[in-house]
Amino acid sequence: MAAKKKKKAKKPSKAKAVKKASAKKSKTAKKATKAFKKTAKKTKAVKKTKKSAAKKSAKKTVKAVKKAAPRKAKKVVRKKKQVVGEGDYAATRRFDNDQASFVEKNKAKIPALGKEAEDALDGPEGAELRDAEAAAAGRSRDTF
Repeated sequence: MAAKKKKKAKKPSKAKAVKKASAKKSKTAKKATKAFKKTAKKTKAVKKTKKSAAKKSAKKTVKAVKKAAPRKAKKVVRKKKQVVGEGDYAATRRFDNDQASFVEKNKAKIPALGKEAEDALDGPEGAELRDAEAAAAGRSRDTF
């Protein structure tokens, strides 16, 4: 007769041991999450009631204030009229700034520009320039 082989008792595999351990952990984890969800629901409900109560009380106070306060006439916002003419201060400021910047940019050129103007008055078109100057002076309030 053939010798019977003894069956060795199998040790549980590592995978099974890990599964059992994870199952135990998962049960405790599930309990913990359930407890957390319950507390979260309670805190949300408390927050909602606090918010709604605050909103209601705020609405009541606003209504009470509106009723108690006498109605005022609406303010009419009027734009300032722009002063035009000799009192146009903004235009004067712009003009002065433009003149100052022109002089600063062309400091070296200004004497040459003066010479050109002098030569133009002495040249063939001098008569036309003097007539234009006289016409402009006639329209001016200033007398030269």
